[in-house]
Amino acid sequence: MTELAPPLSGSPRKLDGAAQAMPALLIACTALLAAGTPAFRGNSCGHDFDFHLLSWMEVARAWHSGIAYPHWVQDANYGAGEPRLMFYPPASWLLGALLGSVTSWHAAPVVFVLLALLAAGGSMYLLAREWAPPGAATLAACLYIANPYAMFVAYERSAFGELLAGAWLPLMVLFALRARSSIAPLGLAVAALWLTNSPAAVVGSYMLAILALGMWMAEGRPWPALRAAGGMALGLGLAAFYIVPAAFEQRWVQIDRAIMPGMRVEDSFLFAHTANAFHDQVLRTASWILIVELGAAIIAAYLAWRRQGGGTASIALTATVPIILLLQLPASDVIWKHTPHMKFLQFPWRWLLALSLVDCVLVSMALDGGGATGVRARRARWPAIVAGVVIVAMTMIGAILFFQPCDDEDAVAAQAAGFRLGQGTEGTDEYTPVGVDNTAVQQQLPSVRVLRAAEDDTADSTQAQNPQWRAGDAGTIAAKVESKRESGERWEVSVVTPEAGYAVLRLMDYPAWRVTVDGRPAPGRPLREDGLMAVPVTTGSHAIDVQWTATRDVAAGREISAIALLALAVVGGLERKSRRGSRV
Repeated sequence: MTELAPPLSGSPRKLDGAAQAMPALLIACTALLAAGTPAFRGNSCGHDFDFHLLSWMEVARAWHSGIAYPHWVQDANYGAGEPRLMFYPPASWLLGALLGSVTSWHAAPVVFVLLALLAAGGSMYLLAREWAPPGAATLAACLYIANPYAMFVAYERSAFGELLAGAWLPLMVLFALRARSSIAPLGLAVAALWLTNSPAAVVGSYMLAILALGMWMAEGRPWPALRAAGGMALGLGLAAFYIVPAAFEQRWVQIDRAIMPGMRVEDSFLFAHTANAFHDQVLRTASWILIVELGAAIIAAYLAWRRQGGGTASIALTATVPIILLLQLPASDVIWKHTPHMKFLQFPWRWLLALSLVDCVLVSMALDGGGATGVRARRARWPAIVAGVVIVAMTMIGAILFFQPCDDEDAVAAQAAGFRLGQGTEGTDEYTPVGVDNTAVQQQLPSVRVLRAAEDDTADSTQAQNPQWRAGDAGTIAAKVESKRESGERWEVSVVTPEAGYAVLRLMDYPAWRVTVDGRPAPGRPLREDGLMAVPVTTGSHAIDVQWTATRDVAAGREISAIALLALAVVGGLERKSRRGSRV
């Protein structure tokens, strides 16, 4: 079997306890330095901070009501809710909710960033250590933590899901490039990526394909491609319990609103200009980060080639650099439009996640001085010392440069207070059900109204978005109503009405809701402009029960994941047996 790289130069030396602990200590110090700014200045309220924090609060509330894996965010659309957790991968919101439950909502974002950076540094160390000695691998890990894009994601964007995905990407690359069989761990890494952040998973999937093709061409044998295909299939199967419903139920929501003007790929090519000044400012920052990291990748690739570090792995990694550059330019527009799922990345610069990884691995290969002795060893230390100083400076400057102070309404205390009061928040456009205008949902609505016609008491969204509700609409029936909301996924409503009409709940209608009236399935529910659930009722007393159910696509996803778990056990067992046999 062809080796990916020549063995590390020099005879291996047994490291003492202090030397063994040094990489972990340096990685931990870098992560603490990178995550320490909020500890002194407060949380950085980046672009997605509200979205993630409120999702974490919703999940924690669902846990308190006995729902282990929630699907519905009831605070969105001013209390009408949305199926956000069906579409946004679970790893980040499960971790965020756990941290908020065991610490506080003020501390949870800080601890989240710290844990994500620690995990990213650890996984990068494992990847770089495959081809570089401990010192160079440690530098690569620290550089991966402190790279400008990581700081941009952590602070300016507060894209916590993408930040956490950065911890899985190096493991996926490691298991894809290893010479020995590693389909089972590759499948686990692919699954973890898809369960953490969808755009990062799309980037990772295409990066895996590029690396597999590059290794196939460099080694002249198809095994890397076959391994990548097997790992990808296994990973998608393991994550199917999330992927299948998220993919199938896109037909039930307005998912294309995620790529409206300003959020399209063609609006965010390198140094592009639009009519939105804020968008252009963010794009300019991302573009400069890309230029810097691209230059670093070119220099590191050249030095790695000069030192012959990494073997065919360095060739495959270097091949990704021009591809990433091409994807930042308008000439690649046809690729973005016709390659599956690429347009949903929204921003071409999201490929910086892959470029940052390539940068750090190539740097470790370029700094490989593990076998040097005497004068050469002393000379080899200088790049490491300089790199260490650069990493510290990058970490401090990046954390300060990209930090976003919180407005009063964005501060954690204000958001937590509003959440406890049930004031509700705006909905997420792409999770709005088909045929619905979520800007027509009124604020401060009662839990249940009984109306003569299904469309009565609907706001005119052309006049104002999400206006305050005012009682006394002419279509209101003077009915006696009692409602009990056991959780975000279960409602019980009692209605006594003097005439036939519609019980309109402050709940966004969605196909996963099972609705019964007096124990029987409710007749057809008309679609309101604001999307609220309208249940037909006749004169008299009625008991309405609304409960979230697992639809067929959810059941199918769970079945596929169960089969994939069995496949994982079989493949993992065979690979362990093969490794034991090779050592005999």
